[in-house]
Amino acid sequence: MTFTMPTLTVVAFALSLLTAPLAAEAEQPRKVARIGFLSPGSPAAAPKLLEAFRQGLRELGWVEGQNIAIEWRFAEGKFERLPELAAELVALKVDLLVAAAPQPARAAKEATSAIPVVFIGVADPVRIGLISSLARPGGNVTGVTTLVPGEFIAKQVELLKETVPKASRLAVLMNPTNAVHVERMDELRGAAQKLGLALQWLEARAAGDFEGAFQAASGKRADMLVVLGDPLVGLHRKRVVELAAQHRLPAIYLFREDVLAGGLMSYGPVLTDLFRRAGTYVDKILKGAKPADLAAEQPTKFELLVNLKTAKALGLSIPPSVMVRADQVIE
Repeated sequence: MTFTMPTLTVVAFALSLLTAPLAAEAEQPRKVARIGFLSPGSPAAAPKLLEAFRQGLRELGWVEGQNIAIEWRFAEGKFERLPELAAELVALKVDLLVAAAPQPARAAKEATSAIPVVFIGVADPVRIGLISSLARPGGNVTGVTTLVPGEFIAKQVELLKETVPKASRLAVLMNPTNAVHVERMDELRGAAQKLGLALQWLEARAAGDFEGAFQAASGKRADMLVVLGDPLVGLHRKRVVELAAQHRLPAIYLFREDVLAGGLMSYGPVLTDLFRRAGTYVDKILKGAKPADLAAEQPTKFELLVNLKTAKALGLSIPPSVMVRADQVIE
């Protein structure tokens, strides 16, 4: 069969029409997913946590600056700014919001019912109204919790009482603007009553409240202290630990970071693991999963840290029954 020149031209033109879309598609840059990250703190306050979050994403193939862009927003301890920052991220039409801690999570939920929200470090998201249930969150919110509701705080109180057996008055440092703290009050009352402890609430809404809170504890002769986990404490960890030492109050904290900063002991989940695990939710949602169908994850491992140097400074001898359970001892 012989092709004439006009025929060859027509064939070439037809082939160009078929291949052009393929070439154009090949030249199109890969879509970059945009995440809004909302934090109550500052980037300098928790660099290891932010890196753990990035690591979790990298392990699943998401690299910042390549196929994912993160819009970071930090309230720098000014919690009243969280609604404004959440609205700002929503206005940018990000694909997904990540909210670290209860206050940012509530601000994100109130800012949008359409954009998926992944929370990190919320103790009881059901009781504070973020999700319908752990297994079936419903709505546009899911994420990684910090506590297992029920007996967790009671365990902290028991460990502290075991360490300070003669204690009769327990102070609790709480942030009344943290909905999780308010929801845990009954659990703390029950734990204190079970051990025959008088209970004293110390409120700290802002950094300037810490001094007065510790003075109130000393004034009422509190024997020991539970410091509830909160972004405000995380931002001012060093000051809280210093005040506990100054007022000679044996204290138990939620996270290992507090003990590494000089706190007496901590019992809680590994915070860096929670931030890394949040990457799994981001990955699934960006690939099409709905938050309503992704069960909220509870921590399965809790660690106990003890600071012997701090114990010595307080004149305490950590009992063997506590030492044998410690996952890490700071000499």
